[in-house]
This record gives sequence, C-alpha cells and structure tokens, in this order.
Amino acid sequence: MNISAARRVARAGLPTRYGIFEMFVYETPERKEHLALTLGAIDEGGPVLVRVHSECLTGDVLGSSRCDCGEQLDDSLRFLQEEGRGILLYLRQEGRGIGLTKKISAYALQEQGLDTVEANLALGLPEDTRDYRVAAEMLLDLGVRRARLLTNNPAKIEGLERNGVEVVERIPLSMSPNPSNVGYLRTKREKMGHLLPKPVALEVAGGRWGQSPLRRRPDPRQGRIEYSDDLADDR
Repeated sequence: MNISAARRVARAGLPTRYGIFEMFVYETPERKEHLALTLGAIDEGGPVLVRVHSECLTGDVLGSSRCDCGEQLDDSLRFLQEEGRGILLYLRQEGRGIGLTKKISAYALQEQGLDTVEANLALGLPEDTRDYRVAAEMLLDLGVRRARLLTNNPAKIEGLERNGVEVVERIPLSMSPNPSNVGYLRTKREKMGHLLPKPVALEVAGGRWGQSPLRRRPDPRQGRIEYSDDLADDR
C-alpha cells in the first residue's frame, strides 16, 4: 500500500440527535476534508460496523427525494447508536465524485428523460469517479482492519479490500422507493450493480406504489437487517 494521503487534522466530541459521537477530520493533498464519526471501542481488534457515506448536499441536508442518500445517512447513524460501536465515514465526493455543479447539470438532463448514468455520460463524465482509498486509510489510521460494512454497493467492498481493510460481512441498507427516485434506484440496481435487498428490488421493478413499502429495521443484537411493512413507528 502506498504512503497514506489522508492526514488526521482535528478531533472533538459531537453530540447529535442520534447520540454522541467522536468526530475526526482528515485532510488530503487535494485539500478535501473528510469526516469519521466513531462510537465505542473501535480499535480492539474485532470487526467494526462501518458505513462509508459519500456527500450528497441535496439528499443529506435538503431532504431531496430524488435519491435515497439522506435516508441512508439517517438510518446508518441510528443503527450505529443502537449497535453501540462503529464508524461512519463521510467522504466529500459529491455527486459520485463529479461535484455539485455538474450533479445539478445532470439533474437537468434527467428531467429531460435520461437516467443518472446516461446524464453523466452525456456531459462527458464517468458514471462514478469515487475512490475509496481514502476511506481505507482513515479506517487503518483508526485501528480498524476488519469491517462489517453497511452497503448495497460492491464497489465499496472492493475499494476497501484493495487498500488493506477486510470486509467480513455486508449488511444491506434498504429504503422505501418513492415516485421521485424509483428510476434512480432501478438504474443503481440494473446499471451500477448495486445489490438492493429483494423486497425493495421487487417494489422498484413492480412500481406498486399503492402498497405499504417495506422499510429497513436494524437489529443491533444480531447485526442484520429485518424488514416490516408496519410504518407506525418509523422515524
């Protein structure tokens, strides 16, 4: 493995509506600042629950329903607190690495009928430019060499393992499709290789919006995802 490009530059406690985390800031030579939110004893040698989340201003901050990013961030932070031990890495890779301006330009093309991959290609951009080397470097710096990864994206598993972090388990994240993101989720599954859990994949493929969508419920005792169509105590 090459010399680390990520350098730890700051640390402080972070109380949130989910609970208290320890926050670490890492800086790269490109002057990008990435975050690690940690909870519990993460450097004791056993596999650690990890979520690698790429920045999405529109979903994470503004609550956009075009994607599932904000819901994934929200559920990941809740799951970490319920588990009592783990890490969320927040990578500054807006728009799958193309940046906010180009992402919004791609949105405009999607409004004309292109899907998320076609829109990127029409702008002369790759469908996904994200690099997970920095995520692996951050984990190794924090003493984590084995991860239980919250993800539907095989590229994240490959990216971590290529750079020295063993993924011993993949835990799927499932969101409820909505009319604004059903096409996006279908494209992620069909063109980008995302491993959407079967219940959601069926909902996406069938477009059965009249039925109660299946929602993800983390079971911190067993480290797996359970599903239910009861929405009474969501959020």
